[in-house]
Amino acid sequence: MFGDQPVHRITIAAVLLATSLALPAMAQTAGAPAALIAGRQAGMDLLSAVSGDIKRTVEAKGDVKPLKPNADAIAAWGKAIPGMFMPGSEAGATTKALPAVWSDRAGFEKAAANLASAGEKLSAAAAAEDKAGFAEAYAAVGQACGACHRGYRAR
Repeated sequence: MFGDQPVHRITIAAVLLATSLALPAMAQTAGAPAALIAGRQAGMDLLSAVSGDIKRTVEAKGDVKPLKPNADAIAAWGKAIPGMFMPGSEAGATTKALPAVWSDRAGFEKAAANLASAGEKLSAAAAAEDKAGFAEAYAAVGQACGACHRGYRAR
């Protein structure tokens, strides 16, 4: 335990944030498409883990304040997503990214910005210890994820 927060929450949020900041810089090195694909897939897996942690807390009507780092990580990841899908990373490893990621770049970036915005609202609700607002903001995070997946991810 770290204060009131289980270490895994802090670890997941920190790794997600570090991944979102570090991997786009790797795009300029050899093997960049595979590295970007691996990085974005790892980031999405971490986002899923963070979301599961949040979902359990919302369902249990638990304390939301300790989830602020998770919400901050969601917001940071939303901002980083477009950089994880650089031109040239459409292929090179197994990816579920649809061609629309690159052909509808403005729509894709808007979808990522919607996730970032939803994450920021989630963070604000956590900081305010607003359980009802946090649950609403979490639903908006889920809607942002789903909207992006419907248009830009193969099933």
